[in-house]
Amino acid sequence: MSISSSLNAGVAGLNANATRLATIADNIANSNTFGYRRASTDFESVMVAGGVSSGGFTAGGVRANASRIIDDAGPLVATSNPLDLAVSGRGMLPVRPSGALGSAGDEHAMQLSRTGSFRVDAQGYMTSETGLRLLGWPANPDGTIPGFPRDSELGLVPIRIDTNQRVGDPTTSIRLGVNLPATATTVGANGDSLPLSVEYFGNLGTSETLQITFTPTVPTAGAASNAWTMEIRDSAQAGALVGEYSITFDDTRGVGGAIESVTAISGGAYDPADGTLTINVAGGPITISLGSPGASNGLTQLDSGYAPVGVFKDGSPIGSLTGLEVDEGGFLIASYDTGFSQRLYQIPLIDVPNINGLQALSNQTYQITPQSGAFTLWNAGTGPTGLISGYTREGSTTDVAAELTAMIQTQRAYASNAKVIQTVDEMLQETTNIKR
Repeated sequence: MSISSSLNAGVAGLNANATRLATIADNIANSNTFGYRRASTDFESVMVAGGVSSGGFTAGGVRANASRIIDDAGPLVATSNPLDLAVSGRGMLPVRPSGALGSAGDEHAMQLSRTGSFRVDAQGYMTSETGLRLLGWPANPDGTIPGFPRDSELGLVPIRIDTNQRVGDPTTSIRLGVNLPATATTVGANGDSLPLSVEYFGNLGTSETLQITFTPTVPTAGAASNAWTMEIRDSAQAGALVGEYSITFDDTRGVGGAIESVTAISGGAYDPADGTLTINVAGGPITISLGSPGASNGLTQLDSGYAPVGVFKDGSPIGSLTGLEVDEGGFLIASYDTGFSQRLYQIPLIDVPNINGLQALSNQTYQITPQSGAFTLWNAGTGPTGLISGYTREGSTTDVAAELTAMIQTQRAYASNAKVIQTVDEMLQETTNIKR
């Protein structure tokens, strides 16, 4: 009968509004929780077959559907920790609870997070305050990232840092900016060699020296030769000769003093296109830039002054780890006290077709489900994904003012449904009194 359906509808209303109040309470409680996603309750009417017949009506009631709005992004909050990470845009960080490290082959062991405050723990893992360990792809020694698959966890490992790590950066290139005296190649010059010592760093961080000598070709008569012989010796090979070159300089108007030609007597060939040659020292090849023919940014021969004014090299001696940062592309970069920096890992961003289909877990983490669809790993800033921000946390998506307004509405709706039940009870009591 209709009066009974009214009682059922009132009870359903109480249950639905109780559910809505629970989501409001959860939202307000987590209004200051980093990475929290607001929960929402939607009401749906329930219709009873044959509810309207012969002028009567049977109430069906209401049903509450609670869900979490995962694709709603929160505000970014600046912090002072370089390993506080947040995603600016679409995508999630791959993490794994510290207790699940032995489950690397199980896709469901991996969890997703939008933000985290990471520190290096006692075992060297980058771990959040809730025990989540950040996952990434390890870089090759030269900083490149291997081609890992993008549709599985294969290759993702917990990021581990040795805070006592000491590394060296071997020298691979040297640029010589030296002016040789033009007067040294004229008739009557003394023909003395001009020395130049260039320090370089070996594969083990050792300091070695390239001893370079420039010997002028002195003519016996006539015009200046404008020619020099350059010898390069390596201290790591007991002073062995690793390269000898004949260099001629141009003396024409406009490009006078620039290199005209370089001929290899021994050692690697000279490439005029980029003005470089390669020698082999004890630790491997080193590229030396002399400058291209006609250019004035390398070796020159001008006036009477010998001036090694611009000798530059890469590499550094052994250094200790001083800092870690994550750039927008997700590369974890280690800095050392020698000024050297090195890529250690790349942190990918994970995207799924239906973000709201993810299963919400504790600690603001999520898990892949059949409703979310299969995941894809992206380089940050490519495809649909955004960027990774260091020194940043993502705030809660809770709007406290809106939740308080919804709470007042829910309270009134709950009281109204309670009034319906009270009225039905009074009407049933009146019906009972009729029989008396």
